[in-house]
Amino acid sequence: MVLLSLGAVAAALAVPAYSDFLLLAAPCAIASLILLGVSLIRERRARKKTGLRWILVDGSNVMHWDDGTPKIAPVVKLVEHLSQAGYEPGVVFDANAGYKLGGQYMDDRALAQKLNLNLNRVMVVPRGTPADSFILNAARELGATVVTNDRFRDWAEDYPEVREPGYLIKGSYRAGKLNLRFPAET
Repeated sequence: MVLLSLGAVAAALAVPAYSDFLLLAAPCAIASLILLGVSLIRERRARKKTGLRWILVDGSNVMHWDDGTPKIAPVVKLVEHLSQAGYEPGVVFDANAGYKLGGQYMDDRALAQKLNLNLNRVMVVPRGTPADSFILNAARELGATVVTNDRFRDWAEDYPEVREPGYLIKGSYRAGKLNLRFPAET
């Protein structure tokens, strides 16, 4: 609606023959901008009220938590635990995760199904690209913490937040039991 009404204003200003449309298009543009602003404010307030807390999972790291062998179980258990604890988890995998887990390439959809997550919560990065930059960029944009045992030392200059206490949450998975070390526990 905003774009349509702004386009009509632009057309009315650009073509003198359409100047009468300005009487209708301008108030529509103003009204739609106000409605858009109100909608964005309400959405932001709703997120704050519900306590939406984003957390990103380094899926390629976590899948090795059970004796160093790549398995989906630690990631599934972690996602379930984080969801039950009130977090909104997102999981990022390296492109080779499917090969390590099942001997074939697995895209976002396949891994989202295995994790019982919405497709928009799982990402497999493009081949030849390290997942680290995707994880750190997304965490920065979402104001999220990251669950991983990786220290991201190679990325600390570009992402100094990796040095901040509580930004990286470490954990382990042994005999089907998940152990997370949140900042208060370290």
